[in-house]
Parts: sequence; C-alpha cells; structure tokens
Amino acid sequence: MTEAVNNTGELLLGVMGDPIAQSKSPLMHGVALQALGIPGAYVPLHVTPDKLGDAIQAIRTLGFRGVNVTIPHKVAVMEYLDRLDESAVAVGAVNTIVNDEGRLTGYNTDGIGYVRSLKAEAISELSGARILVIGAGGAARGIIAALLRENPASILIANRTRDKAQELAEQCRDKGRVSGISLDEMPGKTEDVDVLINTTSVGMYPHMEASPLDPLLLHERMVVSDLIYNPLHTRLLLEAQERGCTIHGGLGMFVYQGAYALEYWTGRPAPVELMRQTILDSLST
Repeated sequence: MTEAVNNTGELLLGVMGDPIAQSKSPLMHGVALQALGIPGAYVPLHVTPDKLGDAIQAIRTLGFRGVNVTIPHKVAVMEYLDRLDESAVAVGAVNTIVNDEGRLTGYNTDGIGYVRSLKAEAISELSGARILVIGAGGAARGIIAALLRENPASILIANRTRDKAQELAEQCRDKGRVSGISLDEMPGKTEDVDVLINTTSVGMYPHMEASPLDPLLLHERMVVSDLIYNPLHTRLLLEAQERGCTIHGGLGMFVYQGAYALEYWTGRPAPVELMRQTILDSLST
C-alpha cells in the first residue's frame, strides 16, 4: 500500500465521534507519525449523528488519508462509504476508513486488536470458553466476530434492551452458539461464565463511578475484561479484582486496533510499544 498525502504534502488523519474530547488517539498517532518520520497530523473531529454524512464527504474534500470512527458512528457510517472490507462486512461495523483518491473503504480493526490483546494479557486459549458480552453496539459486533473465530463454547450477549441483543445474536448464529438477553436477566447467568467483557462506555472517564453490572455477579474463576482504557482500571475492573477475578483492561485493544489502522494508512509497521507507552504515560499524569 502506498502512502497518500493531501495537497499540503502532509498525511492528514483523524478520529470522529460524539463525544471525542476524551480520545487519546490523536496523542498516540501523533507520536507514531513522528517516530515513522512521516509529516502529518491526526486530529479529533467532533461529529454529531446528524452531521455524519457531511463529515464523511469532508474527508474526501479535505484530502484526509483516513480516519478512525468511534461511538456512536461505527454502524451508521457504513452507508456513506464506497466499499466495505470483509472485516467490516463480517462485523457489520466500521472503525477505520481509508481514502484512496476519494474512494473510501471501511475496515474493522476492533475485533482483531481486542483478541490479540486478550490472549496476550489474560487468557491464552479461548477455544471452549463460555463468554458473556455486555452491550450490543458497534464495538460488540467487532469483538464477537473475532471471538467466534476462536471457537468458544458459547457467547451470551446482554444488553439494556433484549431485542437488540437477540438481533445481534441472530446475525452471528451461523458462526457459533450465540444468544441474547437483557441486562435485567443477568442474575443467574454468570455462574459458568469464563470470560465477561464490557463493550459499553459505562465507566468511561469522566463518569468513572459507574459500572455496567452488580459485582455480586462476578466470581473468582472469571476473566473480567473492559474495553475502556481511560481510566486504566474502571470501577468494574476494580470490583472484579476485589472478588479475585483475573482482570483485563482496554489499553491493549486500543493500541492494537490503532496500530492496524496506521498500517492501512501508511503501509508501514506501526511502533506498537511506543504507542502503548505514550498512552500509559498520559494516563499516569
């Protein structure tokens, strides 16, 4: 893949979401571009849902090489793109867009980034695991699609609304044993769970006092994973640690999904460890 630049000779990248001020992506990618010796910028783009179509057209007009897409646009953005990579089609969500001379292609690097991190940091073997996923949005779609490639025994999706959980489960059912329930139905469903994963934004900075479930539902044989990376240890993870669970935060997923995206944009290997250390340093100050 060749690098593309806008008419200023610089690589222009960004991340769009609502909200977006809390994102560490500009910091991480800015350092990575500098380390690679690539002149350019990675900027935060606050895009509300009603302006998403305009924002995607602006990517073409302004000559962005690409953007990351985050909450709440990962599913809605698909209709505005020219092409969807197989990774995005399989998931039904996009978190990375590549601009090739005005032709926009959507990818999903969330799932592969997450599973790489989970296996490296918390549980090396997912085959036969019983997994509970909290949330049924774009992030959950990417995570579940990647998890199903690891041959788990089952995946149970718990969402605020049961219909949305069951709809996502139905879309995945041909790839494995997947079912959906409401959050209110979770009591009694966690005793045999090996891995519990929060894919929602509950507990994210600045609302760090919130947790997506009652800690009494956790048990010490469980790996508890949270996609949130800011804070590094959410209330859910702290409560899980107190109950003897193995915990896994979202930093690794955040770094790896960003690294895969950067490689799509530049065709160059991403400086993964530098990206990780940059985020760690920023969260400890």
